[in-house]
Amino acid sequence: MRRAAVASQADPGLADLAPGERLRRLELTVTRRLDGLLQGQHRGLLPGPGSEIAGSREYRPGEDEVRRMDWAVTARTGVPHVREVDADRELTTWLLVDASPSMEFGTAELDKRELSVAAVAAVGFLTAGAGNRLGAQVLGPSGLRRFPARGGRTHLLSLLRTLLAAPRSGGHDGADHSPQPPDLGAALAATQRVATRRGLVVVVSDFLDGLPERHDEAAGWEPALRRLTARHQVLAVEITDPRELELPDVGLITLVDPETGRRREVWTGDAVLRRRYTDAAVAQRDQVRRALRRCGAAHLPLRTDRDWTADIVRHVHAQRRLAAAPAAAREGAA
Repeated sequence: MRRAAVASQADPGLADLAPGERLRRLELTVTRRLDGLLQGQHRGLLPGPGSEIAGSREYRPGEDEVRRMDWAVTARTGVPHVREVDADRELTTWLLVDASPSMEFGTAELDKRELSVAAVAAVGFLTAGAGNRLGAQVLGPSGLRRFPARGGRTHLLSLLRTLLAAPRSGGHDGADHSPQPPDLGAALAATQRVATRRGLVVVVSDFLDGLPERHDEAAGWEPALRRLTARHQVLAVEITDPRELELPDVGLITLVDPETGRRREVWTGDAVLRRRYTDAAVAQRDQVRRALRRCGAAHLPLRTDRDWTADIVRHVHAQRRLAAAPAAAREGAA
């Protein structure tokens, strides 16, 4: 199942507001709802990346990366251990934002592109601090646009303003032109080249680009993402819309591939068809989830029909519990 969107008018959400008003509303939402998460150095979206060794702890299957194994302690104790590091004092965060045509779809309060900008705002405010820098690469229909890593609130607001004001692709005329869509794998490789200093990389996308037809095969972007996670902490923010997961029973509709403009008319009154669509969509999202886990990236799913700030809060609290667990265990042992 390729990228598919129902050809319908979505709730404009933030789109009916002027760019300046949208930016003020977005900043207010992030700072008010996430204010309690803005305290502390680099303990927000992920446990802080670091370079100073701070001891070892027992390995937790499914949570720890094998490359962090402390083989000396493992050999001495006979129990697998991983190295722990203290967070660096200064953090460089790189964002890769998918602004391809499939991200312009939405049937809830926000469309996927507006939700991706909200995620960028959350990342920017949660990683802001003295000495911290934020850079971005935006993957659009015309290619990759780079924003150098800089610090300060003015830089963050300028990036958000640019993302909100960026022109839409305008869609396709329905002819089968089959243009070459933007390549997420190439964008990940380009991000690795600019992110020369170890830090945090946040990828905001629907991750549908490069998915194979067979669910037991690797996604096209996996090798590039795996190389990124070998050096950086990587957070994958997956953006979805409810109409990508199930078809409504509304009669005859037109499904459109936003990347190529291919169209297909579908009779949604067929219960078997709707069930097959839902099963395929669930399998596709599970394919993305498993691919991200194989690459070692943290996964934050956001949906256009959910409270995205609440989802971010839950994610941050889970990461903080994960980061605090080793310290608590050491205190208990003492």
